[in-house]
Formats: sequence, C-alpha cells, structure tokens
Amino acid sequence: MGTIPSLPSRDDVLRMARSTTDITGQLLDTAGNITRIAINTFDPRDGSGAEVLRVLRQTTAELAEASESPQAQEAFYRIVETLTRLGTSGAPLAVHPVSEPAQALLTALGDSLMPVLDAVEPAVEEFAAALGELVEATSPLLPATAGVAAGLLLALTPLLRSAADVLRESSPELRRIADALTAALAPLMPLQVALAERAAAAGANVVRVTLPPLADLAEAAAATTKAARPVLIAGEEFLVAGLERIQPALLAGASHAGRVARAVAVRVSAAVSPAAEQGVVVAVTPVGGAMP
Repeated sequence: MGTIPSLPSRDDVLRMARSTTDITGQLLDTAGNITRIAINTFDPRDGSGAEVLRVLRQTTAELAEASESPQAQEAFYRIVETLTRLGTSGAPLAVHPVSEPAQALLTALGDSLMPVLDAVEPAVEEFAAALGELVEATSPLLPATAGVAAGLLLALTPLLRSAADVLRESSPELRRIADALTAALAPLMPLQVALAERAAAAGANVVRVTLPPLADLAEAAAATTKAARPVLIAGEEFLVAGLERIQPALLAGASHAGRVARAVAVRVSAAVSPAAEQGVVVAVTPVGGAMP
C-alpha cells in the first residue's frame, strides 16, 4: 500500500502564494508597460501614430513591389538553390573517408595534449602567480616607464611623418624597385621550391639518423646528472651560503652608494640653480637668547 504524501505546511503555502502573487504582479506590470508603449506609439492625438502607420504602410508597399519584380524572384531562387547545393554537398563531408584522417588527427592531438596540459598546469599556475607578484612589486616604476614611452613616441612622430612624406613622394621609384625585384625573383621561385624539397628530404634523413644517438646521449646525461646530484646540491648550498654571507656587505654598499648619489644630486642642484635665488635666504639670529 502506497504511503500518503505529507501535506505542505502553512509556511510553504504562504511562500508559494507570495511567489505566485509576485510573478503575477510582474506579468501585469510588463503587460501594462507594453500597452502604454503601444498607445503612445500609435496615439493619433500627437500625430506620431498616423506617421508611424504611414511609414509602415509605405515600407510594406515598397517591399511588396520590390519582391514582385523578376529580378527579386531570380535572386531568391538563386539563394535557395545555393543553400540547397551547400546542404547536399556539405552534409556528406562528415561521413566522407577524407574526414577520417582529420578526425584521427584531432583525436590523437587531444589524447597526446591532455597529459601534457595536466603536467604543465601546476608550473603555469606558479609562473602566473610569480609574474603577478613581479608586476605588483614593479608597479611604482610603471608611471615612469609610461612617461618615457610617451616621450619616445612623441620624439619618433616627426621622423615617421617625414619618412611617410618621402616615401609618398618617391612612389614611382618604389614601384620600379618592386617591379625589378619581382622580375629578378620570379625565375628563382621554381628553383627555390626544388631546393626546399631536397632540403626537407635531407633534413628528414638527418633527423632520422641522429635521433637514436641523441636518445643515447640523453639517457647518458640523465644517468650522469642522477649520479652527480649530491655534488650539485652541495654546490648550490655553498653558493647560497656565500650569498647569505656577502648580503650585509652588499646592503651596506648599496646604502652608501645611495647616500653618495643623494649628496651629489644636492650639490649639482645647488650649482645649477640661478644665482638670483641665493640672495633671498634670510637668517634670523635671536639676540641674547630671550624670546620677544
């Protein structure tokens, strides 16, 4: 015997009623807005309705007249015939034997790229995070870089304009140069194609011959690196320890260089400042050390 479903509670009934009322109100508001728009559009009192009807009537009449012409009928017939031909000739391509190699290529690419993408994803995420931190750290330099770039662009604008004027005035000579290059290179194109085919065949043979030794060399390098791993780790630790030891000296040298640069900048500013500004400095000395 089947179980009797439980009746909805009072809160559920109130929630459904409230939702139904809200949806009904929104529908009525939308219908009212549409009716108001239609009344305002076709209202004959302000003349807009009659004008809209006149324009619609004229437009439909012109469309009917244009569609009845033999040229329009011929154009429609050609469009339908072209679409029919495209459908009948393009549909068999999906099951044509020529499409099987393309489908196999796409399947092989997908199957071979997915492990690569899965393996590279953590490295890409870390690289993106590091790049974001680098950009955030160098953000104070961005305004200065933008200013320098704007200055360079402004400096290059006159050169580009003058070059454009010169090239525009020398268009006959440029056309002669292009014709001469075309006439000189056209006979060489078949020879270049033949040489490219020979080079491709020779390159394929070279790659085919050199791949086994390269594989052996890679295996030997991997074995050597695996054997020398403790030495490499010890060298890295020694290098890092050396950098940690000389870090205070580098920081002190950088601080001293900064102080020297600031002092030189102050002296240069004082030396190149106008002489008239030196006489406006007033020194006030208190007499007897008493406050007025």
